[in-house]
Amino acid sequence: MPRSRITFLAMALFCLGLILVALYMQEVMALYPCYLCLVQRCFVVATGVIALAAFVHNPGRKGTRVYGAVAAISALAGAGFAIRQLWLQSLPEDRVPACGPPADYLIDSFPLMEALPMLLRGDGNCAEVQWSLLGLSIPGWTLIAFAVLAGLALWQVFRTFR
Repeated sequence: MPRSRITFLAMALFCLGLILVALYMQEVMALYPCYLCLVQRCFVVATGVIALAAFVHNPGRKGTRVYGAVAAISALAGAGFAIRQLWLQSLPEDRVPACGPPADYLIDSFPLMEALPMLLRGDGNCAEVQWSLLGLSIPGWTLIAFAVLAGLALWQVFRTFR
């Protein structure tokens, strides 16, 4: 079993890899993120920052459990948004919500407290499947990544120490 510090480092590096893949898909493959994709990226970054902080801090037993619990909450929240996007993608065409304005327009034009609920709900753009691999769309793969991160984080919470 790897030490808790190594596990946190692996989680942080995994999150960095996810963000690099997302940026590659955006910049090279021209797959621009929808609202829910942006929210999921925020949770990937948050989980990675928590894991990196735990790696740097190198806490004892109690601290490892706290960092693990906070990272698990972050990963599970991100998984919830991935599930929301998968649900939107599964809707029949006539039930898909209307497409909204770009996210930068919402943030520039509305107060944050008005723009945030619109971003968190998603819209018709979130229902579009732009890319898939082995039958899974991007939020499907993101859900798997969040499940791995949540599993590692929960392992940190419940692991036994010597």
